[in-house]
Amino acid sequence: MPPVKPMLAKSVAKIPPGMHYEAKWDGFRAIVFRDGPEVELGSRTGKPLTRYFPELVAALKERVPQRCVLDGEIVIARGGRLDFDALTERIHPADSRVRMLAERTPASFVAFDLLALDDHALLDVPLTDRRALLERALSGVSAPVHLAPATTDGETAQRWFEQYEGAGLDGVVAKPLDLRYLPDERVMFKIKHERTADVVVAGYRFHKSGPVVGSLLLGLYDDRGALQHVGVSAAFAMKKRAELVEELEPLRMDDAAGHPWAAWGDEAAHETARLPGAPSRWSGKKDLSWVPIRPERVAEVAYDHMENGARFRHTARFRRWRPDRTPESCTYAQLEEPVRYDLAEILGVREDGS
Repeated sequence: MPPVKPMLAKSVAKIPPGMHYEAKWDGFRAIVFRDGPEVELGSRTGKPLTRYFPELVAALKERVPQRCVLDGEIVIARGGRLDFDALTERIHPADSRVRMLAERTPASFVAFDLLALDDHALLDVPLTDRRALLERALSGVSAPVHLAPATTDGETAQRWFEQYEGAGLDGVVAKPLDLRYLPDERVMFKIKHERTADVVVAGYRFHKSGPVVGSLLLGLYDDRGALQHVGVSAAFAMKKRAELVEELEPLRMDDAAGHPWAAWGDEAAHETARLPGAPSRWSGKKDLSWVPIRPERVAEVAYDHMENGARFRHTARFRRWRPDRTPESCTYAQLEEPVRYDLAEILGVREDGS
């Protein structure tokens, strides 16, 4: 019965040998509970997602066993690749907008584990046996419900790691073959892409604990010469947070006037430029104010991939300052573009969508 928190993964640098491998999907992790006419979608935190994806509820009733609990990912595909921005738009308080988006940007569910089937709980069943049961349970399943591809071949997993990013996927997940299902425990392994980029540090936010740096605001220049906000770097030791305040003090501006992101407080401005502090359903009442600094410092950061080629999908990791680089040289052109790969090839979807 819901809520059940999903089993989690910890990051490792390389694909470990001798395991069960799957692609790492870039969507909303979800536990599906189906009992006859009832379907519930539980989020990673245990909160329900059901009302936001009515089209998936209908599809799951038609396509999965009468009584089952599935672990998987809710995703949205556009142009042959995953689109996380379109997915976030689905979390909206207005029912009318939810239903409109369900038609305009319908979601899919990719199943990769089975927690219960009929009257049997499967948490203590080894992964290889759960996978066999999952494959039988979803034999012949059709879009928008999919069975996640899986392999035990390390070379195949490495090829997926190299190719699937072009379809918007996030890397590879490795699971021990005898792994029991352990909710909310990091017992799987995730291998993600990591690249570096030189970015302009154009501001910072204070940490919730006090007047030390919580996160650095990062920018890249586009082909029009405008500095676009592309994300943040936030993982610092407390000592480093205090040092950063002192280090950036000479660049601190009294206000944002004259700063490339001076219009950040104008909601309309966010429609035409990437600026920090954009209000969203995720930020709620969170303080989005920030301290502007002259955009003269360049930092090297590590990132996994870009969302729609515009911003870092996850928080970037600070590596070092780059005093040898000029801010103007920090452009989108430096970013590596993964080779495109059609998502339909991964899911085995035919041209008719089945």
